[in-house]
Amino acid sequence: MDSLLAELIALETELHHPGAICMRERLERLLHPDFHEVGRSGARYTRQTVIDFLATRTRAPQVVASEHRLESLASDIALLHFRSHEVAADGPPFNIAFRMSVWRRTALGWQLSYHQGTPAAA
Repeated sequence: MDSLLAELIALETELHHPGAICMRERLERLLHPDFHEVGRSGARYTRQTVIDFLATRTRAPQVVASEHRLESLASDIALLHFRSHEVAADGPPFNIAFRMSVWRRTALGWQLSYHQGTPAAA
């Protein structure tokens, strides 16, 4: 389970743009065809909306994720829980949220199937 946790944290971190802009081809591989998301704002997003948004960002945000915990839902489905926030160069953390991601093991490897963010206090 520890190696799976490490693998899913690494994949999730790719979506946080650690110092680089996401490539559309990689996003299409990481996001399952049935992917959908409910953001911390409560808005719903489709796979295509998320790919278009992430692939066209011109600046990589500074996202810090912590408190990762993995829950196995089936042999090929895992639920990743974590907390995240963004960091501004000149200010306190913002967009603090509790996050949950459902990952599915497919023929292409682990793919993100569902993601949800819930606002959290500082």
